[in-house]
Amino acid sequence: MKTYELEQYLNDKEMVEEKIQALIKEKVIKLDSSEGEVKGHIAKAGHNLDFVRAISPLDYSDWAVTACYYACYYACYHAALALILTKNYSSKNHLATLLVLIKEFYKKGLDKEDIEVLSSFLDYHDILFYVESKNKREDAAYSTKTRFDKSEVEQLRIKAALFVSKIRLILKNTYQLNKQVGG
Repeated sequence: MKTYELEQYLNDKEMVEEKIQALIKEKVIKLDSSEGEVKGHIAKAGHNLDFVRAISPLDYSDWAVTACYYACYYACYHAALALILTKNYSSKNHLATLLVLIKEFYKKGLDKEDIEVLSSFLDYHDILFYVESKNKREDAAYSTKTRFDKSEVEQLRIKAALFVSKIRLILKNTYQLNKQVGG
């Protein structure tokens, strides 16, 4: 998603609603909810972040870049899926997830920066953040280089951890889910 498209979604509630309704008709978005699924997605997000923490200090930074990118990506995505389930939505793609988050949580727990972080993880084709990460991942996986700057892995981890923490806080404060959600 291009930056101006994201801006349009953030500023045009009617456009977001129309897109969501079209995605419901296409069965990309379903009206569904399960507290168990919410907890499962949040647990998986935490599990992915634990993995990143565990492998980041290892002396295999070439593989850490690859593994950490995907673990951070899935941590954010699972957290986003957990959050939209609380509003009785489930989603089959990234745009649908992002649109529901904008509709239900933008300026109601999530701010523009949060949406941009998620967008950068989810819609990788046009987002510079992902392009840089993807290039690092490809360098790590395909080049003969074995040393990478550990701070890059840590920056990915921090962005993902902050996003997941914010969603956990929203879930905890708004939906009063018990400690299994990540307290």
